[in-house]
Amino acid sequence: QVQLVESGGGSVQAGGSLRLSCVASGFTISSRRMGWFRQAPGKEREGVAACMLGGGGTYYADSVKGRFTISQDNAKNTVYLQMNSLKPEDTAMYYCAGGRRDGRHWDKRTEYNTWGQGTQVTVSS
Repeated sequence: QVQLVESGGGSVQAGGSLRLSCVASGFTISSRRMGWFRQAPGKEREGVAACMLGGGGTYYADSVKGRFTISQDNAKNTVYLQMNSLKPEDTAMYYCAGGRRDGRHWDKRTEYNTWGQGTQVTVSS
């Protein structure tokens, strides 16, 4: 069964840090482009970061560059999102997603076909 399970969300004050984890089962993350998305109430789901082994590089939304870092541990089949210097505007439900390696747009929802259930991140000022 193909599945992604996120964890690590919580409530922090502005300037704090959190590390989100996403454990994959039923497939190997090295075979996919892996991404993190987020969705705040009343807003569309937006791409936050993505990575892909084999020269695919890493990608970040402008709003999180320099603060968030995506990484993956193939031995654990897990993708991480380290979030530092958190701001209230980072408050959202965060989703892990697995997509096609040959997708052209890392931040488009339609290029990902496996999704986790989400983990809530709340940043207070």
